[in-house]
Amino acid sequence: MTLTPHDRARGPLRPVLVALLGALVALLAATLLTAPAAAAADAKAEAAPRAALTEITGFGTNPSNLQMYLYVPDNVTARPAIVVAVHYCTGSGPAMYNGTEYAQLADRYGFIVVYPSVTRSSKCFDVASPQALTRGGGSDPVGIKSMVDWTVRTYGADTSRIFATGISSGAMMTNVLLGDYPDVFAAGAAFAGVPFACFATTNGSEWNSDCANGTISRTPQAWGDLVRGAYPGYTGARPRMQLWHGTTDDVLRYPNFGEEIKQWTNVHGVSQTPAATDSPQSNWTRTRYGGTGDRAPVEAISLQGTGHNLYAWGMGERVLTFFGLNSSGPAPQPPAGPCKVTVTTNAWSTGLTASVTITNTGTTAVNGWKLGFTLPSGQSVTNGWGATYSPASGAVTATNVSYNAAIAPGASVSIGYQANHSGNSGAPSAYSLNGTACTTG
Repeated sequence: MTLTPHDRARGPLRPVLVALLGALVALLAATLLTAPAAAAADAKAEAAPRAALTEITGFGTNPSNLQMYLYVPDNVTARPAIVVAVHYCTGSGPAMYNGTEYAQLADRYGFIVVYPSVTRSSKCFDVASPQALTRGGGSDPVGIKSMVDWTVRTYGADTSRIFATGISSGAMMTNVLLGDYPDVFAAGAAFAGVPFACFATTNGSEWNSDCANGTISRTPQAWGDLVRGAYPGYTGARPRMQLWHGTTDDVLRYPNFGEEIKQWTNVHGVSQTPAATDSPQSNWTRTRYGGTGDRAPVEAISLQGTGHNLYAWGMGERVLTFFGLNSSGPAPQPPAGPCKVTVTTNAWSTGLTASVTITNTGTTAVNGWKLGFTLPSGQSVTNGWGATYSPASGAVTATNVSYNAAIAPGASVSIGYQANHSGNSGAPSAYSLNGTACTTG
């Protein structure tokens, strides 16, 4: 075969062209391989709205077709907290956004707000079906859990700081979420709600008149068992609960408030006798159980003469104080284990002395402690030893001094105080150590 000059010229080019083609294919392959990661990053950026209420779709398992609305502030913090704000019957996520101050508080403190929104005709959350009252059972709680999971994945949120709050139907859902998912939520705040499973029905109805009318009463143990039954075998920490109710509520009547207190004190294993009682605002009575500080295991606020529509602007800040998401209040001491308090008093006509022994009955050392107790009416501390006491009356906190901050397992420390009284010279009825209720004896 005779090659023409053109053939001879083309022959040496063939390997060069093959090499160039191979390089092009490799470059194209590399581009295609890296495209999904870049697309994923772009999608994540697009799913990060700032300072505007935004609907999120495709957030995960959603058996009851809820809508998800999200508010992310411009100054969202690294590893932000999440507050799930749950609306009332006839409401919506946008209505909750417009009618409460959580978005403005998010602007101030840098957390994210999730606003679930019902699409069924009643615009009430399902807090009655067997599915809703079981962890992972289906219905609205599963959809809300998916919203939380999506937000955690998308924004790298702090899984130890996830909270729920709600009004009316949303308050009932707050109870349900804390019962179904105690490993997800750190605390909740329920405005005009009912206990977990109080609204339970088996006939498909969303409404339980007996519960709404406040005629269902159970023992604390029975109420607590309903919560524990939502997630059988769970032995971890339980979410703290803040409860709000008006005494003249004619929709979800006031007895439900007492039943909620029974339930959540039992769930936490703390006394139903308040560790502290005060009135932070006119016509309010606040009781704290299992602790005296801003982050007691259970806090309950009763509003005298207030009906069902009790939520008012400014209450959200108090919710954040309970959650620990604002700058108000001291940081809590590390939780203590089991403890015992023994007290003896010696009284005279207008005064008394009290000698208090604190015993660590647990298996780990206590390093730094605060002893909380409420003085009987008419008593006020005039001086003390072994601790600093503040305030002088009402709900008092005794804080260790430098030489007795540590209490080894089985060891005790002794403190005491002198007080005036106006007739009642008795000792406090309950004590808590770093928020944990102590036995007395």
